[in-house]
Amino acid sequence: MQTDISPQIAAPAPSPAPVTRRQQIAAGVRDSFSAGLGIFPLGIALGLLVLQAGLPAWFAPALSMAAFAGSMELLLVGMVAATTPLAAVALTVLVVNFRHVFYAFSFPLHLVRGRLAKTYSVYAMIDEAYAVSASLPESQRSAPRLLAMQIASQSYWVGGGLVGIAVGSALPAPVKGLEFALCALFTVLTLDAFRSRDDIPSAVLAGVSVTLALVLTPKIALFTALLLFVALLVARHALMARRAAARHGSTGRHAAPQSASHAAQQSASHAAQQSASHAAQQSASHAAQQSASHAAQQSASHAAQQSATHAAPRAASRANAETVDA
Repeated sequence: MQTDISPQIAAPAPSPAPVTRRQQIAAGVRDSFSAGLGIFPLGIALGLLVLQAGLPAWFAPALSMAAFAGSMELLLVGMVAATTPLAAVALTVLVVNFRHVFYAFSFPLHLVRGRLAKTYSVYAMIDEAYAVSASLPESQRSAPRLLAMQIASQSYWVGGGLVGIAVGSALPAPVKGLEFALCALFTVLTLDAFRSRDDIPSAVLAGVSVTLALVLTPKIALFTALLLFVALLVARHALMARRAAARHGSTGRHAAPQSASHAAQQSASHAAQQSASHAAQQSASHAAQQSASHAAQQSASHAAQQSATHAAPRAASRANAETVDA
């Protein structure tokens, strides 16, 4: 009896609906909220520092538009108020913002199309924008989302500076300790970046780099710390790659005997199955032969009995006929 089993073909899973441009922009604005909680108060601090340094009120929004760099703007307020030479200002800007060079290695700038949009994305690549974009999965990154997040971040900064100007104009006395807002923001971003044990070695290397920079070159500690940190990260990456290669080679060497053993087991199992099948076939053939021989014997015996039964009446009838004739 044969059973007809029809194969069941699973229907393909429906592909997710494409995200519209408006939804991507809304997602970028939502991404900026976490960084905006630190950017806006820091902008207020900038506006207050501008007034306390004796600079005109328009300097805060102008500086926020001309040099959107966060910590650098706070330094520029004091340098401009102290009439620092231009060469010293340029060197300070290079040292402080040199970290942005390393941001370019992993910042998703390739997603942005158009010369104007790409130029603005480079201009608005601040620490907070980089931290937010790095936390997003690669599949969720897009140019509208990235640009919306950067534009919203700059609006928080410029708006915070204007609010700081308004608040500073209404306060009777200067406010001290506002520069700590920048340190607090970076601390929060750092803690948010390290979410697993795999990130602990990087934090340790960063601490070692800063310590050595403060001891060896205290005047340009940030610049030295960045160079040391990059060198240590490269060395760590090479060490991890070498360990992974050694582990892969060790796994391959252990896998070869296991594969040979598995093949031997499969061969033995296959031979056993074939022997069992052959024995079963022989047993079935022998049983069939015995059944056929037994059936033939029974048929011959039955035929002999029937022949004897029919021959006896015929012999008696012939004997009677011979007697009558006699």
